[in-house]
Amino acid sequence: MKTFAEATAVSGGNGTYEADLDPQWAIGDKLHGGYLMAIMCRAVGAADADHPHLVAGTTSFLRPPKPGRATVAVELLRAGRSQAQFRARLEQDGIPCAESLVTQGTLDESEAWWSGVSRPEMPAEEDCFRLPSNPPGAQFPVHLLDVVEHRLDPADLGFAAGQPSTAGRIAAWLRLADGADWDPLSLLIALDPAPPISLTLGVTGWAPTITLTAYLRRLPAPGPLRVTMHATEIVASRMDEIAYVWDAKDNLVAQATQLAAIRT
Repeated sequence: MKTFAEATAVSGGNGTYEADLDPQWAIGDKLHGGYLMAIMCRAVGAADADHPHLVAGTTSFLRPPKPGRATVAVELLRAGRSQAQFRARLEQDGIPCAESLVTQGTLDESEAWWSGVSRPEMPAEEDCFRLPSNPPGAQFPVHLLDVVEHRLDPADLGFAAGQPSTAGRIAAWLRLADGADWDPLSLLIALDPAPPISLTLGVTGWAPTITLTAYLRRLPAPGPLRVTMHATEIVASRMDEIAYVWDAKDNLVAQATQLAAIRT
């Protein structure tokens, strides 16, 4: 099993980078959206020596790539003293698969001087249920759950017993299974957690991400993450999902909004 750093490694330069897409970071046979976004942002970071951290990114997912070799093309749009903007495109066999607009800057561990959100109250990590990668009756394996531990709040587990929730939310503790600490790039995995809100509402099937916008607030402290995600509305086979991520020091470290399709 590759670590996150190994699975998102890129090589190359001068605006063109090579990556080896790892099948472990997948849901069924589709590579995870946050994982693909992390590879693209890894390539952007390799192209920018002056701004060390991802601070924001928006990715449109055009078509799912297969595991194996892929190319990331990186274009500098603007470079300033405190931040720089890039465009990145992930291609496989010459076909575009995803495109990102990425902002690089510098993150630190400072606390917010104002916040409109508060840390969610959840059961202790050991009292939450670790999701298996091959749950009974599942339509496909979720290999991602072997490399990222998801411990779901028991209040959100009704769907597994045929009693779907009407809350449209999930809450979970997340850790990287290899024991590594979270960083700005791996936070992109946490911002697209399992299961999708549609499944908790009793709608089975794949929920591929159409577009995802992520904001990174600060460097995460070592330890597990506390993640919440909720939907506002599901309509016309599409839904929004809004995720917030707190670190072990109870600081909000990242948030994201995505539009996802619902395929039944």
